[in-house]
Amino acid sequence: MSEQPLQVGGGRNLFGDFAPKLAELTDDVLFADVWNRPELSARDRSLITVAVLTAGGHTEQLRFHLGRAVENGVTPDELIEAITHVTLYAGWPNGMAAMGVAKDIFGADE
Repeated sequence: MSEQPLQVGGGRNLFGDFAPKLAELTDDVLFADVWNRPELSARDRSLITVAVLTAGGHTEQLRFHLGRAVENGVTPDELIEAITHVTLYAGWPNGMAAMGVAKDIFGADE
C-alpha cells in the first residue's frame, strides 16, 4: 500500500480535561492504531466511515469526517455519490440529513 497521511485524532483537544479516558481511546486506539493500520487505505476508511455515519444518522460526527475524507483523497462528488448510495440501503431520512450536511460543507464549492 502506498504512503498515506498519518491519521491523528483530536480527542485530547476536545475532551482531555473533561473525559480523559474517552480522549485517550479516541487518540490512541481509534486514530493512532485503527486508522493507521495498513490493511485499508485512509481513503477507504474515510468512505466506510462516511457510509456508517450516514446509515446511523450521526450527522454531528459526519461533519468532521466529510472534511477528513477530502483530506484523505475522496472528492466531494464521490462523497455525494456514497451518501446517495447509502440512502437507498439505510433509509431516506438518514440519507437526506447526511446530504444536508454535505451541502453545507461542499455547497459553496459548486
